[in-house]
Amino acid sequence: MLGRFFRRDRKESLGDRGERAARRFLKKSGMKVLSIQDRASFGELDIIAVDKKTIVFVEVKTRTSHDKGHPAEAVHPAKQKKMTNLALAYMKRHRLFGTPSRFDIVAVTWPDQSKKPTIEHFKNAFDAVGEGQMYS
Repeated sequence: MLGRFFRRDRKESLGDRGERAARRFLKKSGMKVLSIQDRASFGELDIIAVDKKTIVFVEVKTRTSHDKGHPAEAVHPAKQKKMTNLALAYMKRHRLFGTPSRFDIVAVTWPDQSKKPTIEHFKNAFDAVGEGQMYS
């Protein structure tokens, strides 16, 4: 009875919608999604996938427009370094050292009144950042 008073109609956030659209896009392109929103104590990887025999760490950026720049531009050097460290931790946790890997960005532009987004996939968008990190 009380549940109906506390239930909220949760509207899916723009970021969540973008990540869901990105996952569908990657699957349609032949990639297998291994994990979503993979968390560590110091951050989160949006999508971890496999493309043939390569582990792919994917950052998804969703915007309603390009008024403040392209979504991919938000993956700045500090974010790249954080992703590198998260990927390293993931590969260590799953004993995947020696497995080829790369970093991709999926940029989703989803205007407020549009039912479908524009999706751009930037493969191998950046190299691992930092010293003593992983290389493929």
